[in-house]
Amino acid sequence: MTEKPRPLSKIAVSGPIPAHLARSVIEETLRAAILDGRLPSGTALRQQDLADLFGVSRMPVREALRQLEAQSLLHVVPHKGAVVAELIGYDAVETYGLRLLLELEALRLSIPLLDAEDIAQARGYIAQLESETDHAEIGRLNRLFHMSLYHRAPNQKLLRLIELELNEEERFLRFHLSSMGLGKLTQDDHNAMTDAAEAKDVERAVEVLRGHLEKAAQTIRNYLERSAES
Repeated sequence: MTEKPRPLSKIAVSGPIPAHLARSVIEETLRAAILDGRLPSGTALRQQDLADLFGVSRMPVREALRQLEAQSLLHVVPHKGAVVAELIGYDAVETYGLRLLLELEALRLSIPLLDAEDIAQARGYIAQLESETDHAEIGRLNRLFHMSLYHRAPNQKLLRLIELELNEEERFLRFHLSSMGLGKLTQDDHNAMTDAAEAKDVERAVEVLRGHLEKAAQTIRNYLERSAES
């Protein structure tokens, strides 16, 4: 008899989890496993299985799954429960359309308020991205880089919305790098954006960011068109 696949066996949990940290630990652990491919799209995540794995009650598991659903990493299927979402779908193109609206505005608002420490932090993330080859870590660093240039925007709700959309970017980067057999992406756009931000050239920075996001959206469109034809 063929043994059923056990995707949760790929997740290591070290030691008991303090009750007050349970939700966040479960959320981050599952999030990382989804982004790095240990939990592929279509995987059903049953609350009791997760509670047993993490050694907790079902309550923090339920809360963690809700957070992951809000980040579009999971969706709920009738009679199946929480299921890992597709890595790339047509909504990814819509995500980039929304990112264009949100991030261009955040960058405009943030650049006049950025200081030397902010610029140094952005360049630090670029340096790490240049040498990093782990796809999940690249996604995380990319998110941190973008937020380092946006975070001075005074509109906190805008920044929270952008953080949610950047979760989609992490999934896209993993897909993009894996599908093209790449270990990393060029940092030309990130460097140009940071240079413009340091020079307080808002329009140049916005122009670079617009092109950066439009190129990513076009990559997804091309992939989806090829998939539809095959």
